[in-house]
Formats: sequence, C-alpha cells, structure tokens
Amino acid sequence: MLAGFRSFAKSPFAVVLFGLLIVSFAVFGISDVFRHPPGKWVIAAGSRNMSPEDFKAQFENFRKREQAQGQTITPDIAVQQGVDRKMLTQLALQESLAELLHKMGVRASDKLVADTLREQLAALPPGQRPFDPITGKFDNQLYQRLLAQNDLTPARFEASLRDDIAQTHTFSAVAAGLRAPRLYSALQAAYALEGRDLAAFAINPATVEKPGAPTDAQLQAFMKEHAAQLTRPETRVLSVARFSAKALEATVTVPEAEIVKTYNFRKDTLGTAETRSFVQIQAPDAKAAATIVQRLTKGDAPAAIASAYGKQPLVIDSKPKTALPDRKVADAVFALAAGQVSAPVAGEFGLSVVKLVKINPATTPSLESQRPAIEAELKAQAAQAKAYEQTQAYQDAHDGGANLIDAATKAGAFVRTTAPVAATGVDQGGQPDPALTPDALKTAFELPAGGESELIEAGKGEYFAVRVEKVIPSAMPPLAEVRAPLAQQWQLDQLFQRMKAKADALSERVKKGESLEAVAAASQTQVQRVPNITRQNARQFQGLGRDLLISTFGAKPGQPFVARGPQGGYLVAMVEKIHSGSPEQMAQITEAMRPQVSQGLFRAIGQSAQDAAKTELKTKVNLTLARQAIGVDTSALPSEDGKTPAKKAPKGLAQ
Repeated sequence: MLAGFRSFAKSPFAVVLFGLLIVSFAVFGISDVFRHPPGKWVIAAGSRNMSPEDFKAQFENFRKREQAQGQTITPDIAVQQGVDRKMLTQLALQESLAELLHKMGVRASDKLVADTLREQLAALPPGQRPFDPITGKFDNQLYQRLLAQNDLTPARFEASLRDDIAQTHTFSAVAAGLRAPRLYSALQAAYALEGRDLAAFAINPATVEKPGAPTDAQLQAFMKEHAAQLTRPETRVLSVARFSAKALEATVTVPEAEIVKTYNFRKDTLGTAETRSFVQIQAPDAKAAATIVQRLTKGDAPAAIASAYGKQPLVIDSKPKTALPDRKVADAVFALAAGQVSAPVAGEFGLSVVKLVKINPATTPSLESQRPAIEAELKAQAAQAKAYEQTQAYQDAHDGGANLIDAATKAGAFVRTTAPVAATGVDQGGQPDPALTPDALKTAFELPAGGESELIEAGKGEYFAVRVEKVIPSAMPPLAEVRAPLAQQWQLDQLFQRMKAKADALSERVKKGESLEAVAAASQTQVQRVPNITRQNARQFQGLGRDLLISTFGAKPGQPFVARGPQGGYLVAMVEKIHSGSPEQMAQITEAMRPQVSQGLFRAIGQSAQDAAKTELKTKVNLTLARQAIGVDTSALPSEDGKTPAKKAPKGLAQ
C-alpha cells in the first residue's frame, strides 16, 4: 500500500488530484452532501455547511504545507498568530461565492463531471489507472481504493470537482471579456516614467563638533534608551547526558559469521529476479488461437496477426513473474524458451497466445559486494542495542537516587556541561552549540534550576537527558562590561545627531532663498546631480540609499529636504525638475501593462464578488467550534470582547 501511494504521488495525476483538492477544498469548502445537524458546523453559507472535521482537514493541509517549507505551526501558535481566524474568514468568503454560483444556476452537468474525471484518471501511468487491464472498463473498486489512499471518498472528491468546474467556467468567461480601460494602464505608465532630477550634497563630518568621551551618567541613559537591544536573554548552564548509537559504532565489532548469515538470508532479495519480455495476442476462439500460434511460429509480425481479429498485440517488456496479473499466462511465459510460441492459454481474462521475445536472467550479488553495507547495518544495530543498554543502566542508577551526572557516568554515557546558552541555542558570543538539539533546548528551558529531565528518545538509537545547572535571568549587562563599545556607539550616535541638526539648519537656509551651491560651499562640500530618476529605473540608483530615493519621489520640486545617506550620514537634497516620459515610451508601456492591469482588476472583482456573496447569504462562522476542532482548549482563551474566557461549548454565531 505504501509503495503504491509513493508511486501515485509521483504521477502526473497526483499533481492534478491534489491541486484540485487544495483548490476546491480551500476555495469552495465541502459540498452540502456532508452537512451536519444544525449548529454543528464552523461555516454556514446558504445550503452549504462546513463541519468541524472538514475545517480540521483544511488546517492539517495548511500545516503540512508550512512544515514542507520548514515552518512549525501548532494549533496554539495558529491562534496566537491569528491563522485560524484568517483561514475561517477566507473559507467563509469562498464558500459564499460557491453557494451563490450554485443558486445562480451555474452547475456542471453529470456528463461533464464524468468526462473530466475520466480524463484525469486516464492521465495516470498504465499500472495505476483504475481501469480493467484487459477490457479497459472503469473499475469502481480500484477507484475507491485510490481515493481511500488519500483519505477521500468518491462523493467528496466529485463534489469538489463539480464546484471547481463551475467556478472555472464562470470566471473564465468573465476573464475572457474583461479588459481594463486604456486610461488605467496609461496612468500607471505616467507614474512609472515620471522623471526627477535630483541635486544633493552630503554633510561634511569635519564641519560639526566632535563629541567627547561620555560620562557614566550619559552611558547609563544611553543604555536605558536602547534597553531592548542591550538586554541579554535568559541563559542556562546545562549538563547533557547523551546516549548515542552513532558514537558507539566505532566500538562495535561484527563477527564474520553474522555477516555471512545475513547475506545468506537476504541473498534472494538482494539481486534482481528473472524478467521476460513477450508479446500476447487475444484470440476470439480456439480456431483463431491455433492460427495465431502457426503465424507467430512462422515469424509473422504480431501487429499484423492481431489486426486480422480487430485487436492490438499486448507488448510486455522485462517483467518478473510476480508482476503479471494473469497467473496462467505467467506460468506459460516462464515455461518458454527465447523465441518460442506457447500453445493457446485459457487465462483468467480469456484465450490468448504468447511469444517469448527475451529472457533477462536473475542476478545475485556476491558476498564481497554486499559486505560493506551489511557490516554497516549490523554495526548500527549492535550500537543501537548497546546505547539502549546504557539507557537502562542509567535509568536504574537514576531511579536509585543518583543525579544525572553520576548516573550517566556509571552507565558509560557521554556527559557535557555547556557554557551559558539562550533558548535559541547560542552562547553569549552568539555562537550556536552544535551538540544541543531543538528538543534538548526545549526540554531544558521548561525545567527549573536543578531540574533534571526524563530520558528522551531522539530516534535511531539516540537518547539524551538534561539537567539545568544554573539559570541566568534576562538582564542588562553591567556598564563596566560593555563600556568601550557602548562609548563608541554613543559618540557615533551623537555625531549623527549633530550632522542631522547641521543638515536641518542648511536646509532652512536654502528654503530662505540661498542657492544649493552656496550653502554646500559654506559646508565645505559640493553639490552632486543625478538626472532622470524614475520609478522604473530606480533599481539603478540603489547606491543613493533607500531613504534618499523614497524622499526623492515624495518631494515637491524646488523644496529642499533632509535624508539619510547610504553610509549613515545626512544629505541636503532637492528635486530640481519633474518631467514626464516620452510619448513613445508612454505608448509602449501603456499597452504592455494593460494585461497586467486587467488581471489586477479581475482579482479586485473576484474579491468584491466574495464579499457580496457573503453579505447576500448572511454567512455565519463559529470560531470557537473551529478552534476546538483543531485541538485548542478554548476555555483558556479570552472571548471575542477580550474580557472573559470563552465557553467550552459554542452557543453563539458570529457573522
């Protein structure tokens, strides 16, 4: 079953099937064939009800996708981050739209659903299609098993497929006739091509007074101002006992007799079975079968022989006996010599004749070729057993009153005491401790000072136990410890403040009528000019710094402004002129952007359609029941007003 599922997951149909499921379940919800009794649903949109079980399935699919991207989402984290609320809101909008389309009469016919389903199933590889291999007829039992492997039923899948077809046809029609007015893309083209000529000069640090050494009072105030950045997180000194099969492998010796015994036991499965290639022709009756035998023996082409009876020959390439579905045909094929033709075979699927084309003999690898893999496997098994024995010795000593270090030492385990580490696994220098796994850290930061964990299994013969030797609370570092770098940062901060004040003063002089060049000369610097900065070519001017670019596009022409420079200093700048793009460029971009603008308009219409459908149907949601469905203890959560705990049993509805 597992192998079949893996093969199915790699097939083209799997992409289509799961794509349809994700779209139809996440966009349309579950069909009304799964309606629950009144009140036992998380979404009610007209005749459509989404059950708690269906919402849980939606949430689990979301979790799987996040985990595939390295993100961990638990039900409690989902509530904290508002994921559950967002999912419920979006599903309610999508369910509402699907229901409104249904009420409008947009419904896929049974024939269209059946045809679409058959097309999708036919896209499976030959060995995985739910069709009879001989007759080609649809096999309902195979179909049900295929869906069951993916936790689906025919009713659920076909209902989602029906909704998907209805929405696809509706919005395809809308999209085909929708084209944004040219003015929309013309406005965007004008916005993108608007050019700005910038003039600016940087504040010369030599023109401002250098800050002196700070006093302790100034540093203390600076520390208080930047407490969030300076406060060190809670750290802990840990003793970790590790019982590692991997580390023990080097101490294990595997007897030669065990290697030979394992090889002999697996010899038949280590190689490849004999496979045969053959041609099979179905015969309508015994007389035709005899004729087919004669013609195949003479060397006539199988295709020509089969066509005389309105059939196609079945060509089987390199299959073992166990892979042939008809046992009688398999026996006949594996009794032939290469090139030999069988007598007529009355198989499970009718009368046929086979001709053996090729034999691929079975192969068995030598002991020497398999020795490294077998020895490594036996070593790993022995090391895992040895690590387990160590854990039992540790547990006995620990239960007898010994502390973690003494018990681990008695068991022969490796014990290590760490430097102070934070919950993220880094030390005070910001370096990670590679010996601490996420599970070990999580366990350690749930214990009090002096607390010891139980033995925790990390898989593959790896175990650990952790003891908290010391807890160092979160706190600001003492001034003496950070005086030198803090004083340097304070002086730099003061220098920037004075440069900012200088820039503001020079900007005021420009506002009062002095030229940019004259003010720059007075500050011992020069004006630099950058012509034609547009939103379209802004990437070419990233060296100017983000703050200066943003200020440039927001400034009025002729009005000076102060912006932060790319190197941390300050500049006095002014947009000297604003000019539009050339008519040729405007025309090109207007037409080039029109499809994109139309797509944006289409998305806006789709969102508005969902909102309108939700309002029209007065769709209701039950957030408390949705949270309970995914395993959240709602009794500990605040109610919607944020004042009182939520009730365990949902009694109210939220629109």
